[in-house]
Amino acid sequence: MMKPRPKRFIAKPCALRIGIEDSGPYQAQPNAILEKVFISITKYPDKKRLEGLSKQLDWNVRKIQCWFRHRRNQDKPPTLTKFCESMWRFTFYLCIFCYGIRFLRSSPWFWDIRQCWHNYPFQPLSSGLYYYYIMELAFYWSLMFSQFTDIKRKDFLIMFVHHLVTIGLISFSYINNMVRVGTLIMCLHDVSDFLLEAAKLANYAKYQRLCDTLFVIFSAVFMVTRLGIYPFWILNTTLFESWEIIGPYASWWLLNGLLLTLQVLHVIWSYLIARIALKALIRGKVSKDDRSDVESSSEEEDVTTCTKSPCDSSSSNGANRVNGHMGGSYWAEE
Repeated sequence: MMKPRPKRFIAKPCALRIGIEDSGPYQAQPNAILEKVFISITKYPDKKRLEGLSKQLDWNVRKIQCWFRHRRNQDKPPTLTKFCESMWRFTFYLCIFCYGIRFLRSSPWFWDIRQCWHNYPFQPLSSGLYYYYIMELAFYWSLMFSQFTDIKRKDFLIMFVHHLVTIGLISFSYINNMVRVGTLIMCLHDVSDFLLEAAKLANYAKYQRLCDTLFVIFSAVFMVTRLGIYPFWILNTTLFESWEIIGPYASWWLLNGLLLTLQVLHVIWSYLIARIALKALIRGKVSKDDRSDVESSSEEEDVTTCTKSPCDSSSSNGANRVNGHMGGSYWAEE
């Protein structure tokens, strides 16, 4: 319920102002035979099938490849839609991170994490802490439901598990009054999320150098926070210091089980991010991402390619390409 208005009245005008067009992908010309193959058999025909279709339709292979690329792009959301979604998330992550830092600066457990367990469970719940929790919980519930209607990504299952674990942790820590350590975990995760969304915004706006810079910063922050600070600061206090200070407690196993599950997801994402960073170093720019379907306007580039190189002319340059690029989809999202 929170997203449509900001997207419509803020994100969309910003996108149009920087030159992102309010138009859908190029529409493939109607063809019953190719449409049947696309829906019932394959969206990526091999060389043998292409040659068979070429004889059946009296089209050359290049023209059929173009048709399949255009048809695949019809099912992808336009860049404007992706820009608006990322801008909404960027705005929330940045605002909630700033709120969290401002709140935690005056909290004793931010400077001494052992304070998370002193006098537990008799710790007061301030209004600032309450609002911090409610905003985070409401946002992740919205992500849980909107994941089924928003842009479909290749890491859908991992994100679904992440949202379940996150909602479980926020709810569980609130019910058990473990909100102090909960605030640290939320703030630690928000610090890299808004950087990723900012990089995606630059990617959609075709500011490649800014996109690459932001992605490098995001990668460094992600690795430091998720593989360094999180296990050696957060997990250390929940696994060992809490046991030492308040002794064995029934919820210890569930709490740490959820936190360790989160760490497994961190390792998986770090591996994928490292692959992207390595490709960036080799190719000189951030390119395709193996974990999500955020593309650098591949629809427009594909249309341009097929428009400048007429579809009815034979060419071997497109023989092994997918959507105008060498397989996979462009890098980016959480």
